Amino acid sequence: MNGLRAIARTFWIGGLWVIGIIVTPVLFSALDNVTAGMVAGRLFASIAWVGLVCSVFLMADYILRQGARGLKQAPFWLLLGMLACIVINHFAVTPIIAALKMQMNHAAEGLFGGGFATWHAISSLIYLVQSLMGLVYLLRSDN
Repeated sequence: MNGLRAIARTFWIGGLWVIGIIVTPVLFSALDNVTAGMVAGRLFASIAWVGLVCSVFLMADYILRQGARGLKQAPFWLLLGMLACIVINHFAVTPIIAALKMQMNHAAEGLFGGGFATWHAISSLIYLVQSLMGLVYLLRSDN
């Protein structure tokens, strides 16, 4: 079981970091913004599904190992927080961004106007929080 835990953590949290820190900036430096955004969006959607599966597995495994006391410990709550970030970003924020892309009006877009830039910033912030919680989880987890 230790091996599956390690694979789940590496695949999910490592994937978050690789996509967010390495792949996305490379896409935007090598491709036009529309193509880079489309590919990055698919990558973020893919890692969201990986995160859904891995977070449920890791939380269930943690509770099986720790029992009810695991519900009171930081690793469980970090995983739950990361899962909440996925659910909010993938099922709430991303559909809003997709709808805004379809009706993009650059003249009306503004940081505080509820436009694409605002929702993209919110999504990026949620992703950053999730990635940082992953870091803390890895540093605090016993195995």
